Amino acid sequence: MKISLCMIVKNEEKVLRNCLESLKGLVDEMIIVDTGSTDKTKEIAREYTPYVYDYEWNQNFAAARNFAFSKATGDYIYSADADEIIDEENQLKFKAMKKVLLPEIEIVQMIYVTEQANHPTENFTRDYRPKLFKRLREFTWIDPIHETINTNPVVYNSDIEIIHRPQGSHSSRDFKVFEKLLEEQGKLSDRLLTMYTRELYKAGTEADFIHGRYYLESMLENLPQEKELLKRQVIAVLMKLYRQIDDAPALLKMALRPEINLPSAEVCMELGYFFLKVEDYEEAINWFHSAAFVTESELDIASSGTSALFALALSYRKKAKSPRLKALPKEEYDLEYMRLMEKATEFEQMAKEWKPQELDLNH
Repeated sequence: MKISLCMIVKNEEKVLRNCLESLKGLVDEMIIVDTGSTDKTKEIAREYTPYVYDYEWNQNFAAARNFAFSKATGDYIYSADADEIIDEENQLKFKAMKKVLLPEIEIVQMIYVTEQANHPTENFTRDYRPKLFKRLREFTWIDPIHETINTNPVVYNSDIEIIHRPQGSHSSRDFKVFEKLLEEQGKLSDRLLTMYTRELYKAGTEADFIHGRYYLESMLENLPQEKELLKRQVIAVLMKLYRQIDDAPALLKMALRPEINLPSAEVCMELGYFFLKVEDYEEAINWFHSAAFVTESELDIASSGTSALFALALSYRKKAKSPRLKALPKEEYDLEYMRLMEKATEFEQMAKEWKPQELDLNH
């Protein structure tokens, strides 16, 4: 089976060579589409392949990838990003798979290993991703009566691991694409809305939140009631926005919406940060504790892990140094201060040891 590598790149000189070195013995041709690099990305790419194309960036990743796919001639297309590598062990697995790949397999999924716990869009360190695609799909009829075309792809879950090493955040670039979509269409698909709220909650600046405020408030009111999870995700993002701009009534009003029948970890975090800011440390501790140990995250897995644990530690430290505590008799104050600082240290250690969950790749 001949495999074509297809990539879109922009200013990837720091990582591109490592990526292509790890792939050069696995693929039969390399198609690299540059969307406007101003560094040595294209020079590096031309060391590995003559098939380097320029593509005028139009805020559309799908269009750029489709252009790259259109240049491929292989039986299969391997889609990669410049910040990925396949190590020696998994190169051997890839070569072995290539020898025995059955022609009826249309998609091969590989294990994506993200080496950054707080990545702006990912909540898992290991999960399956479709990476290898049959270039030309053959449709067949199925069922002996009332026959129909089989539209379900044949997917194989391999044990090949791809190491993903993100180089900083691309969120500012991503938000420009989201903003263009919102300006043109006024809404997002359910899938993109989830991606937008997740990236906004995890990596958005205050300016990004403010820019998306109108659309998020509008989406919240227009989403049908049965899409409760989407509504809850939008609510969490809006709560973070209202907290950042010090709109306490709007934040509390959002927290009391009927969709919040059981708070998510993100909702608990926003309430915790609100009470922390007004120096109600006991209430802040209660909400951060709920985020860490009682509720589940819906946007950012760290909201029920490292973020909540560090926030707990901070709350205990601030409570230990609060004027209210200092008003206690000295002996009582010393004991309580020591207890609170020990709790802070305990949660700091838990936060340092916490790791994001892994998907169960067997199911």
